Amino acid sequence: MPSNKSVSDAPIVQFTNCRILRDHQLQREDLWVREGKILNPEKLFFDEKGSADVQLDCKDSIIASGFIDVQINGGFGVDFSLATDDFKSGIDLVSQKILSHGVTSFCPTLVTSPPSVYHQVLPQISVRNGGAHGAGILGAHLEGPFISKEKKGAHPEHCLRTFEAGAFQDLLATYGSLDCVQIVTLAPEMKRSSEVIRELTKRGICVSLGHSVANLSQAEEAVQHGATFITHLFNAMLPFHHRDPGIVGLLTSDKIPAGRRVFYGMISDGIHTNPAALRIAHRAHPKGLVLVTDAIAGMGLAPGRHTLGQQVVEIDGLNTYIAGTKTLSGSVATMDACVRHFREATGCSVETALEAASLHPAQLLGIEHKKGTLNYDSDADFLMLNDNLYVQATYIAGEEVWRQDVSGM
Repeated sequence: MPSNKSVSDAPIVQFTNCRILRDHQLQREDLWVREGKILNPEKLFFDEKGSADVQLDCKDSIIASGFIDVQINGGFGVDFSLATDDFKSGIDLVSQKILSHGVTSFCPTLVTSPPSVYHQVLPQISVRNGGAHGAGILGAHLEGPFISKEKKGAHPEHCLRTFEAGAFQDLLATYGSLDCVQIVTLAPEMKRSSEVIRELTKRGICVSLGHSVANLSQAEEAVQHGATFITHLFNAMLPFHHRDPGIVGLLTSDKIPAGRRVFYGMISDGIHTNPAALRIAHRAHPKGLVLVTDAIAGMGLAPGRHTLGQQVVEIDGLNTYIAGTKTLSGSVATMDACVRHFREATGCSVETALEAASLHPAQLLGIEHKKGTLNYDSDADFLMLNDNLYVQATYIAGEEVWRQDVSGM
């Protein structure tokens, strides 16, 4: 029988003494990695007669798939909605810094901006794999400008747009290009939104409903046309009402096409959503919950004044407001903190909390065959965490890209 070297010369790494999150359960088994992928040890032993080249003792850590943040506006002083000459170095900085918070892939998010900003910024965003340089980029999330004036939140009103005749061409002209776009958030009650949703979906772009005054039937129609996501549930939408629950009603709607799941983002930072609301959503539709940070440039920085696109925002503790108002504008919470808060607020299992930040966003984007799980042949993007869900180390493609410095502890 061939040795493992005849199949591949790449070293095989065996992670031992750990609990792996696989099939929705923490399982006490080893994790095997080769060439950036999760290996099936049975095939390795029986087909290849192979063995590990390197063994790493994980000291009873939890090993879980890396976090995927599908809504992050910036962080560490970088604002993705600002067109700057050094935009690339800004996105590189954020992708490097979020490794310490367990994020291995993300969608840089642009809030409502003038067309000139999209035309300048979007060509500078490219889909790329993660590595020692930082988390992987899955594509941009464009939140606006085709949203409701009544529910604009922190989005600048003078930049909002409606769909005119030739709606999809209007959207193309606004953004300039959809080459690197993964998600578009729009308000489904807008005239001509159905044709836009259909066209975006046809191109493999995820349509999210948000910043909207849509009633339930408008939201259901949008889902029937291909929408699959809700942008930060409860925030910037009509509040739940028992006679017309609005977009929130999608969580228990019986008009969702067969075989389709609606996902919804939640900012689990203890500010944007009361823990009771978090519990209601989770209990109503646990398999659709996707944790997002909605982080802004001020994440990781001291309180004070920062930007969110065209607006100035003030950070006061964990609260972020448009300067001079009490309008919430994004978050400064990190993804690992959101996971811990979600677990604490809902009393859910460790497995459920971790999957809300990994498996569910991967399923939303249709990439669960390679990201968001530790199934065999998946990308070896994973975290080592302690029992309180603090990240101890981050791995991308099987390589350690960040580790908690314990020398000063």
